[in-house]
Amino acid sequence: AFQKKGHSARILSPEEAEKLAKDQVLVSEFKQLKLEKEAQKNWDLFYKRNSTNFFKDRHWTTREFQELKACREFADQKLTILEAGCGVGNCLFPLLEEDLNIFAYACDFSPRAVEYVKQNPLYSTERCKVFQCDLTKDDLLENIPADSVDVVTLIFVLSAIHPDKMHLVLKNIYKVLKPGKCVLFRDYGLYDHAMLRFKSGSKLGESFYVRQDGTRSYFFTEEFLSQLFKAEGYEQVVNEYVQRETVNRKEDLRVPRVFLQSKFQKP
Repeated sequence: AFQKKGHSARILSPEEAEKLAKDQVLVSEFKQLKLEKEAQKNWDLFYKRNSTNFFKDRHWTTREFQELKACREFADQKLTILEAGCGVGNCLFPLLEEDLNIFAYACDFSPRAVEYVKQNPLYSTERCKVFQCDLTKDDLLENIPADSVDVVTLIFVLSAIHPDKMHLVLKNIYKVLKPGKCVLFRDYGLYDHAMLRFKSGSKLGESFYVRQDGTRSYFFTEEFLSQLFKAEGYEQVVNEYVQRETVNRKEDLRVPRVFLQSKFQKP
């Protein structure tokens, strides 16, 4: 597998370009409204089916985001973090294990995911506070003091939200982040393999698709993400594509993965 970072989007092969060009039919408005209304139910069912087994523990987070160490002014400084969209804790628990000087707030859309986090043997109310929250409408200030968080992680979360509502999430997070501190972002980038695999009839809008289980996924361009954050008052520190090729040896397949990895600061 190789990895490269940069500002240019992935270039499609002629076959891929043709497939995307043909796929223009959008899911009906009726079904789109139903998906929006049932978004929480669909994520809850996802966690019911997959329990805590679907995602691997993300031990890469501290490696990729050195900021978790860099944002300390002195070595043992206690950090307060918010993991917005924590799922079942695959990112949260490795972090708490690796770094004893962290207090974490964590929230998720799915009540079931929040229950799984609370059932984890590593869960301790002294080190974290987990709560259910729809980031597009539930005020984070009900659970977190204003201007109190050093780092917010937003990892594979925004893509699951309707593009028209993404700004509401950023507005909400802004209120609890300390001035001068950052949001660390990682999510699906334009032309990622997952985007190219959608069958005809899955398209909800530009770069926005629905999976068979009713959960949705948006694929970001660097420009779109930049505008989204800047419109809510953030300053851009880093914003770039991460392109890698994953090799499936069993099926002898090379799969292009594209992510957007970014860091935005509250002035």
